[in-house]
Amino acid sequence: MKLSIQLHLAGLSLSNTVSFLEVFGVDRVRSTVHNWVQKADLQPESGRSPNHVAVDETVIRLDDKQYWLYAAVNPETNDLLLTQLEPTRSNAIADQFFADTREKHDVDDAIILVDGAAPLHRACRKHDLDFRYERHGNRNSVERVFCEIKRRTICFSNC
Repeated sequence: MKLSIQLHLAGLSLSNTVSFLEVFGVDRVRSTVHNWVQKADLQPESGRSPNHVAVDETVIRLDDKQYWLYAAVNPETNDLLLTQLEPTRSNAIADQFFADTREKHDVDDAIILVDGAAPLHRACRKHDLDFRYERHGNRNSVERVFCEIKRRTICFSNC
């Protein structure tokens, strides 16, 4: 159980973790490993203190409703640090998103990469975070994540 949790948190997919366990004669299904990881309630330590964090917001449409998706991504690893889905866009929501990000990850010394969204700039200033306006470069990692989320949302929104 401990080995499977460590393997999954180290980056192996559930399927690859199950395959690895089979080498040692341990026959488990992906859902079992997933449940073990969830019950352990552990997070990998790597990525908790990144040098740069790409933050953005985008609109996600589900049926005839729209929601705002906020995301913080470590551009070095493309790991999602935090996501938040909200029914509206506001300064208060941006403030809370950065408060949650700071609570869950050590980003106080990181450079926050943002686009031109005024609520994100204001929230960075309010939380005294070092931020930089960047349209491309390292901030592209959050755009790639959003592109994939939107693609999957469109594919499965009718289900």
